[in-house]
Amino acid sequence: MRRLIFITLLALIPLMLKAQEVTRHTFHYATHEGEELYLDRYTSETAGEELRPCMIFAFGGGFVRGERDHEYYKIYFEELAKQGIVAVSIDYRLGLREIPKRQGVRAMIGVMTNAVNIAVEDIYAATNYVLENAEAWGVDPTKIMLSGSSAGAITALQAEWMRCNGVQCARVLPEGFRYAGIVSCAGAIYSTKGKPHFKSEPAPMLLFHGTSDSNVPYDHAALFGIGFYGSKYITEELTKLNSPYLFYSAEYENHTLAATPLIYQCDFILKFIDEYVTKGCRGRVEYNITNLDGEKRPTRFTVKQYLKSNYKR
Repeated sequence: MRRLIFITLLALIPLMLKAQEVTRHTFHYATHEGEELYLDRYTSETAGEELRPCMIFAFGGGFVRGERDHEYYKIYFEELAKQGIVAVSIDYRLGLREIPKRQGVRAMIGVMTNAVNIAVEDIYAATNYVLENAEAWGVDPTKIMLSGSSAGAITALQAEWMRCNGVQCARVLPEGFRYAGIVSCAGAIYSTKGKPHFKSEPAPMLLFHGTSDSNVPYDHAALFGIGFYGSKYITEELTKLNSPYLFYSAEYENHTLAATPLIYQCDFILKFIDEYVTKGCRGRVEYNITNLDGEKRPTRFTVKQYLKSNYKR
């Protein structure tokens, strides 16, 4: 009897391994301003599944550099895929790739505004591409989420903020469409008109941010109402709206939280998706993490220091 059970288990091993195998397929999703934009879709080849959630991801790099298929991110994509989530990593136009060495404040504001806006346009185009192929890909169109690292997190948050506020460029999305969740690793909302507010309730959010982040403001950094409003500010706005969120706040942590959650906090992200996206949890929870042996770094920075951290020229 034991021999029969052992032989049966051996026969099942190839099927179990196949169920966890992750495959990547590349698709051309748009051409904007002459630039060809591609996305990679990561799926687990399991048969007989119901419609699956989809996570669209935008890489980091300060709108200057970055790659959708960077080796660092693949752990995140593959972990999502193994848990039955279609992971989609996208190209987007890098509006700050060639910043003039000498540039006035007004010109820099214009360049930054354009960089954020075109990245959002591209993530909307990628969203529409996923929706158009949802049936063929086995994606649940009501369970499409956004996530990103640093500049990619800014893009994801900005896209949801613009959608909630009915901004013109968001009208390319189908009427009534809503994102199911947002996962932001050291992100912010960019505003040129003072403190940003949500005119309608956004999707549930999972926000990772360190209090000593000198690249993307933990709270906010603005001059004359123009600047970036980070995770701490966003959670205060979500509280006013009675909107659900998880906030992973790490004291004295720097910009490393733009990337490390994608490797070390995958279980946390999956828990957020299960509870807040799938089950509809309406909670607001803050995790305040302190490394007792960690270095005590500065937590306040000027706008000039933020710019220098990202764009030394």
